[in-house]
Amino acid sequence: MALKGDRYEIQTDVSFFMNEVAERGGVVTLAAGSNPAGVAMDSSASLVTYVTNPSGKVPIGILLNDMVSIDLTRQHINWHKDEIQKGGKVTILRKGYVVTNKISGTGTPAAGDAAYVADSGLISTSTRGVALDTNAVKIGRFLTSKDADGYAKVEINLP
Repeated sequence: MALKGDRYEIQTDVSFFMNEVAERGGVVTLAAGSNPAGVAMDSSASLVTYVTNPSGKVPIGILLNDMVSIDLTRQHINWHKDEIQKGGKVTILRKGYVVTNKISGTGTPAAGDAAYVADSGLISTSTRGVALDTNAVKIGRFLTSKDADGYAKVEINLP
């Protein structure tokens, strides 16, 4: 479980797809080759992912769904866990705050520290999530430090 129930969703976006199995709570970015155009809500070019190296990537927001790959002829999606079948549309938080454990091991967050995208969708306190990144985009700030279980409250404020 990467997200706790303590969250405040001011603005969410449901115009992106995700084609991989993933746990909610991390920062998704535009996938390589993804080039959304116009205002179409069902454009297959609107694709997000957890990237290995976030340098120069465009952060979209916090993933609020668990992406699963299950045989839908044998079982159904668990809507109570916010599961979405791989390849489906996802809900992404653009403004608000979440309590997540998707925090990079690089740096120790403290209240007020800037938050950046790190490797594999993790959130970092510095632009050195993977390597020195001069193109890093600030996604918000930490509202607390990590607790004993590794969770921290992070405010997200993306345009």
